[in-house]
Amino acid sequence: MPQRRPQRNELLQPFLKWAGGKRQLLPYIRKYMPRSPTKTYYEPFVGAGAVLFDLQPAKAKINDANAELINCYEIIKQDVDALIAHAQTHKTDSSDYYYQIRGLDRTPEYAELTPVERASRIIFLNKTCYNGLFRVNSQGQFNVPYGSYKNPTIVDEFIIRAISNYLNQNRITITNLDFEEAVKDAKKGDFVYFDPPYDPVSDTASFTGYNLDKFGKAEQAKLKNVYAQLTQKGCLVMLSNSATEFIRDLYQEYTVITIPANRNINSVATGRGRIDELLILNYAPAI
Repeated sequence: MPQRRPQRNELLQPFLKWAGGKRQLLPYIRKYMPRSPTKTYYEPFVGAGAVLFDLQPAKAKINDANAELINCYEIIKQDVDALIAHAQTHKTDSSDYYYQIRGLDRTPEYAELTPVERASRIIFLNKTCYNGLFRVNSQGQFNVPYGSYKNPTIVDEFIIRAISNYLNQNRITITNLDFEEAVKDAKKGDFVYFDPPYDPVSDTASFTGYNLDKFGKAEQAKLKNVYAQLTQKGCLVMLSNSATEFIRDLYQEYTVITIPANRNINSVATGRGRIDELLILNYAPAI
């Protein structure tokens, strides 16, 4: 298990809603974690950080291909006061204001936004858009409709400051790279947790529409090759994915554990509910 901070902070939790978030799977992830101490924790698809904030490793390298998401992490680490102040200026009861902020990435003014303003915008949109999605179109423009929530909390100051303290008080490296590049320095004894966009269980059920980088069968196969390379280097690796035959076949030489889960974030109501997922280990679980 990654070396934890001396004192666990219960305030550490995701600051965004996120498709494929792992809060509900945390008991299973904890259960099947390596029991022997590991060195550096790697999470190449960090998303909203549910696993990171639960494990609270003292040394970690976190990454995501979503540049806007990674900008949020960077600003929370580097300029949390300015982020909180700006986020508190957003109007939460106006669809016109929502669409004005959403539409910024369709205008030349978007390039002039500061990193703080970009982070504040993403957090605002995430907390006020329909069903808490992060989804962009083929041009990379945020395209989720207004959510019509009553008095949504845009930024929880206690949580945001707890995350900022954690990122600054520990050896946490933040990058915006391809997943293969993000783990190239992983060494024997390091622990890597992969939570990629899931292989779709049907033609219409897919998380790959939530970002510009489509993650199809070729990307899943590339990830399997990286998984195998890390195994050869002596890294301990856990991967989560959907329980499709394609994924089972791809990782058949490893320990594959089926676990129950609920899909809570989906643009189509029929796409939510109970569905099996997989945890794939390159080590023997200590249970």
